[in-house]
Amino acid sequence: MYKICPAAIKAIILVVICFFSLSAEAQLADSVKKDLLTAPDTVKHLHSKAWTLIPPFALITYGAMSFVIHPERRLDYYINSDIRRTDPNFHSKAESYFQFAPIAIVYGLNLAGVSGKNTFIDRTGLLALSGSFLYLSTEVVKRTSHRLRPNGADYLSFPSGHTATAFMGAEFLAQEYSEKSAWYGVAGYVIASTTGVFRLYNRDHWFSDVVAGAGFGILSTKLSYLVYPYIRNKLTHKSKSGKSTLLMPTYQDGAVGLNFSMQL
Repeated sequence: MYKICPAAIKAIILVVICFFSLSAEAQLADSVKKDLLTAPDTVKHLHSKAWTLIPPFALITYGAMSFVIHPERRLDYYINSDIRRTDPNFHSKAESYFQFAPIAIVYGLNLAGVSGKNTFIDRTGLLALSGSFLYLSTEVVKRTSHRLRPNGADYLSFPSGHTATAFMGAEFLAQEYSEKSAWYGVAGYVIASTTGVFRLYNRDHWFSDVVAGAGFGILSTKLSYLVYPYIRNKLTHKSKSGKSTLLMPTYQDGAVGLNFSMQL
């Protein structure tokens, strides 16, 4: 059974909070860094034009239509039956690691000195927002669709969460590094596709579950790149007088809060 772990979402959010806090302290301590968060729109609107939302919506639609289109559902059964016949003893948990590989590549490249499109803090904020979109959407759909897994483990088969996470990361990698080289995006999507194939061969999901999961993952990242700049500009901006205003999240002793500061 796969379920996106709420603890993982909390960890991502806490990382974002920590880096916002550290950046804010640097702003107050060093005037050279005062525009780290308030610089005009450093978030790139790359590869997230409205029309690019069509492919992930098409993938989700395909998966959803398997509930009502019988030939499509029969394809699910055929693929699953073929896997059981050709590889009845296949068992692997490698996809539990594959799903996070594209995200690890992004931060690994950054650690190696290969900069992406956005700053570290913006990139992490984008990832946290993507993860939030993905968690909310897939959890709701899983519990309302009530589809039995091929292995009969539970009724949380649709869509594939592992596949969704992998494709969210693949699109994240493509967004940040595709202008450096198209092969970064290709590598991310190959890893994500491999994750989906492993979910099929482990008989954890139907083919339509995996297709829809890919759509949810890609869509979550694309949406975050569309809306994050607006959220960021609301949280960190300059007043009409040119003075910096900063609204940042905080976390202390288990309590989440907000700090407001203004340059005098």
